Amino acid sequence: MNQLLGAAVVLMVMWSMKAGVNPGLNLHLLGAMAATLALGPELAMVAMGLALVGTALNGGIDWTSWPINFLAMVVVPVVIAQTWRRLVERWLPAHFFVFIFVIAFLGSALVVGAQGLIASMLLAAAGAYPIAFLASDYLPYFILLGFSEAWLGGAAITVLVVYKPEWVAAFDDRRYLLNK
Repeated sequence: MNQLLGAAVVLMVMWSMKAGVNPGLNLHLLGAMAATLALGPELAMVAMGLALVGTALNGGIDWTSWPINFLAMVVVPVVIAQTWRRLVERWLPAHFFVFIFVIAFLGSALVVGAQGLIASMLLAAAGAYPIAFLASDYLPYFILLGFSEAWLGGAAITVLVVYKPEWVAAFDDRRYLLNK
């Protein structure tokens, strides 16, 4: 329970530090891969949902946009994160460095990039911004955001796996360390 609430607070603080391109086009670190690896997909959605509630209470988003933000910023990234983890576990060897670098680091960057693409498609479908504007003035920033997300999310998971592996639900000592 403490990990869940701690993750929600950390995510809320991360989501409060944002840069805006235009009204409604904010960029911020997501933390979905780290939350999914640490808490598991179900609890990650709960923690991220609580962070979104906190962001709405702080005035960061309007309550009327909470459901679509929950879908775009919580459900979709957690599903992508969990799918990436499952694919890597299926196709690559069970090795500590595969978990750290491919799942945590690379996965964090991929999740934030995919979330940016999906958010852009939702904004274009809603008619909020033209797709050409989003493709030229919004989506390229997700490449830079992906690097930041990879470093911070990957580093957080690395530190947790090294010092508190029991706090990372997706990490199994027997799978990644035994007989290696």
